[in-house]
Amino acid sequence: MNTIPQKHHIELAEKIVPKLRYDGKTDLDVFRNICTERLRDLLGMDEFEKCEPIFEITQDGELNGNRHIHFTLQTEEGYFTHCDLLLPKDQKEILPLCVCLQGHSKGSHISLGMPIYPGDEETIKGGDRDFAVRAVKEGFAALAIEQRGFGKCGGTEHGPQCDVPQKTALMLGRTLIGERIWDVSRVLDAIEDHFSDIITLDGSVLTGNSGGGTVTYYAACLEHRFDAYMPSCAVCTYLDSIIKLYHCSCNYIPGIAKYFDMGDLAIMIAPKKLVVICGKDDDIFPIDGVKKTFEIIKNIYTAANAPENCALVIGDGGHRFYADDGWKTMKELLKK
Repeated sequence: MNTIPQKHHIELAEKIVPKLRYDGKTDLDVFRNICTERLRDLLGMDEFEKCEPIFEITQDGELNGNRHIHFTLQTEEGYFTHCDLLLPKDQKEILPLCVCLQGHSKGSHISLGMPIYPGDEETIKGGDRDFAVRAVKEGFAALAIEQRGFGKCGGTEHGPQCDVPQKTALMLGRTLIGERIWDVSRVLDAIEDHFSDIITLDGSVLTGNSGGGTVTYYAACLEHRFDAYMPSCAVCTYLDSIIKLYHCSCNYIPGIAKYFDMGDLAIMIAPKKLVVICGKDDDIFPIDGVKKTFEIIKNIYTAANAPENCALVIGDGGHRFYADDGWKTMKELLKK
């Protein structure tokens, strides 16, 4: 006799066949529109309204040899996000944008390679987590967005605080993932409005690791102004990761497993360039679940006549970013 709810939930999840798994027969564009409408509903995207995009540059200086611009932006009426832009100090041409989303850490300052709290230096060095610094080296204008629940937007010196904002968002018909996607889109608006003389969205990339990789992948489904997406240590079957294993509450979207597994969502990404990064020893997004997911992704890209536009990068380690392998593959895809 089973008296453990989680065991029962796993048994239920093992039997699910997602209602919106692509069958290869329906017109791809028609099916994509159906999936987009459903995902928007699941994420609560219709709860958001555009507002006056109050924009203020609060710093324009130097950080580790790069030009560093910090700005705030009102993304919803009454809510502001923090953003940090890194540019080559000697920039002579318009550069493509790379938006960097930090995972569960003490804040987006990690992406900037800027330690603030004890332990930050180890976090940065231990997993290529200074995404923005690397993106500049790869020839991009790098933008680090402070995600809701992290750093200056609700976190503490001890780490992120996602649980309460996720629960209250759910009470309002929203999700924290949906809110984070909304912020990405509104920040893109600001880049187009205020930095178009030095930054272009042509050849642009959205990337992030762990919780940042999760938002990268879901944003890829709905925000199509980027040319390429590089989620790391986040793309896996729901069953093998966030159903069977403990994860932060911000990963959860009510009811989504009835309609999609994570690979099925690629119907809304293809044929955009997609590099999925994982670690072969990742213990919270296991490699077997990643491979199952990528097989579905590859089938969808094949149906979209773009199998060459997606790639799986398997790093030799655990739950972290793999900058060398990831950027090498991304650069190859961007050339196509």
